[in-house]
Amino acid sequence: MPRQGGFGPPTSDGFSQKDYTHPAAGYGAAMSVAGVMLRERLPLQVAHSVVRMNHDRVSYDCPGCAWPDDQKITMDVCENGIKHAAWEMTRERARGGFFAEHTVSELATWSDYALEEQGRLTEPMVYDAESDHYVPISWDDAFALYGEEMRKLDSANEASFYTSGRLSNEASFLYGVMCRALGTNNMPDCSNMCHEASGRALTASIGTGKGTCDFEDWNETDALFILGSNSASNAPRALTTFAEAVRRGADVVHVNPLFEAGATRTIVPHEISRMATFQATDTATASLQVRPGGDMALIRGMSKVVFEAAEHDPDVLDHEFLSGYTNGLEAYRELCRTTSWDEITTQSGLDEDSIRRAAKIYLRAEKVVISWCLGVSQHEHGVDQVREIVNLLMLRGNIGRPGAGPSPIRGHSNVQGNRTCGVNHHPSEELLTATDAEFGIDSPREDGLGTVDTIEAMHDEKVKIFVGMGGNFVRAVPDPEYTAEALRKCALTVQVSTKLNRSHLVHGRKALILPCLARTEIDEQASGPQGVTVEDMMSMVHMSVGHREPASDNLMSEPAILTRLARAAMPESSIDWEGFAANYDTIRESMARVLPGFEGMNELIRQPGGFRIPQPPRERQFTTPSKLAEFSLEALPDVIPTDPETLVLQTMRSHDQWNTTIYSNNDRYRGIKNVREMIMLNPEDMRARGISEGDPVDITSTSRDGTQRTLRGYRAIGYNTPVGSAAGYMPEMNALLSVTDFSTQSDQPIMKNIFVKVAPSA
Repeated sequence: MPRQGGFGPPTSDGFSQKDYTHPAAGYGAAMSVAGVMLRERLPLQVAHSVVRMNHDRVSYDCPGCAWPDDQKITMDVCENGIKHAAWEMTRERARGGFFAEHTVSELATWSDYALEEQGRLTEPMVYDAESDHYVPISWDDAFALYGEEMRKLDSANEASFYTSGRLSNEASFLYGVMCRALGTNNMPDCSNMCHEASGRALTASIGTGKGTCDFEDWNETDALFILGSNSASNAPRALTTFAEAVRRGADVVHVNPLFEAGATRTIVPHEISRMATFQATDTATASLQVRPGGDMALIRGMSKVVFEAAEHDPDVLDHEFLSGYTNGLEAYRELCRTTSWDEITTQSGLDEDSIRRAAKIYLRAEKVVISWCLGVSQHEHGVDQVREIVNLLMLRGNIGRPGAGPSPIRGHSNVQGNRTCGVNHHPSEELLTATDAEFGIDSPREDGLGTVDTIEAMHDEKVKIFVGMGGNFVRAVPDPEYTAEALRKCALTVQVSTKLNRSHLVHGRKALILPCLARTEIDEQASGPQGVTVEDMMSMVHMSVGHREPASDNLMSEPAILTRLARAAMPESSIDWEGFAANYDTIRESMARVLPGFEGMNELIRQPGGFRIPQPPRERQFTTPSKLAEFSLEALPDVIPTDPETLVLQTMRSHDQWNTTIYSNNDRYRGIKNVREMIMLNPEDMRARGISEGDPVDITSTSRDGTQRTLRGYRAIGYNTPVGSAAGYMPEMNALLSVTDFSTQSDQPIMKNIFVKVAPSA
């Protein structure tokens, strides 16, 4: 009987935490991968697929993170990528007979892990309210039901179209065209919850929503600063780059409230001689333990030191770049001068000497890359934090030249490509004009709904149809109970998925599950086998071609599903949706005419390595209103709660987890075994609250709307986190956030900035 409730797999008695002291990756990763391959009973199949992943030749792109491919490595894979491929390739199948045996009400009591363990979905399903079962439905009838419900709407703005980062560029482009042909820009996506702050900040500072670096910049820089990222789990292939940087004499500085395994040592598995002799390589030359949200204060302190050094040596500053390409230097100089060291050290949680040492590393480096992840962006002041990073880079001209620049670490394999190709609820006029010219439509000009606004609109019954392309919406967002209430008010919910998850069981009055091909599978269409493209975090676009037989003969590709949805909702549309489904080259021909930098796309993606989308800031062409790179002039935020009993909680993934998919209840790199419902606390904070190791505790948050939420009976684990802070896992702790707890700068849920009180359970 599947475990009832909860998120992860069943737990055995006892749990533990012991500091992880081994190198990251290496034999720990190899043993973990072997365990997954054996558990899925697919050792040979997974091994065969691994050698087809992330190559120049015809291969498929890793369905995990967005780290760029290293063309110098024969086996450019990692533990998480192999786990994710095995997860897709499972032998298990959730066939129609499974749904006949279990009501939706019963399935709703199962754990998330148990739901996904049923394996791949094999045929379209529709919810039957009378029996409370999902029952099979033909593809034709499924699309007819969708089209009928769409045509009942008074406005296309009564529908909202969500996507996760797994969608290909071609599917993302079709999604955007379909929505705008319908008449809406309601296109929430997972960027609204992760890097929206980065995009808005970079656009304001340098005129692009992306980082400016490519892989070669990382490989030739003199100093890498990595902020707010657990790289060993978020982008494990980055460990190779860190190790190579240290070996060639570059500085690698990790900045994070938690000291993570990726910031210590690694044994890179593809370095056979080092694996054989247990030779580890350092992945850092320095680490700084900031308090949550304290990154901006650290960067301000570093800039303050740079200006101090310039008083003695004017050439410290890149005057040619600053005078010719930037705006606001003197105002920023004055801001740094008047920001006191007391404020900087208090807000960063670091002493002045530590900040000065970091600044010294920055000053002695000719070329600097600064990278960051959600530890920087998921705060109220996330936009300001990213803009402060750009400020520091500009002082020494570390933008628009080799080996230097801002470089956010994106999590999903194609989350950046989604936005590039049109998944954007705030589309630019340039995109809309080009789309209208290509397809003869009249795109709406008003902004659409993002993730948080979509939840509110569903709750108010202003959005009546919700379409989810991938992901597990109800688990990924804040305030899952409120979100579930909102989804249940919909007239129709449609989930395009590979496996059963919680979002299928939290449904509207009518509901469809549409099963799609996985990244690893052959996509056969009328013109023959198809490939799709993805964009990595450094703007490289390359082809992905599946090689495995589909899990079922009754699956459709995402582009095929989208074209059928479009035709069902707009039967009179003059757009050749059927032609797009038959041959993806025709999609790319339209993309080449609509998207800047995609000209000649069909030829470019067939060359080794694909192509890089041109970015004006790399050539020091800034498309801000002033045509200059803009200094940000914001005061430091106060990140310390006024109530000394309040802790700042940050949510995160465990190592054995990918987004909302949980592989086990262990977290190898944090030394945690057999528990997920726990909270990591500084031992000093535990003593002050009368909490001992392993004690059950209650965690209570107070939201901006004044409401309180409590998680009860979580286990307390002592951990090296700054005094006054705490950490725990998502999606479990998403319940502590209200939908009102989002950044006013980015509209992102502030998942790294939750104010909580922790007390022994009654």
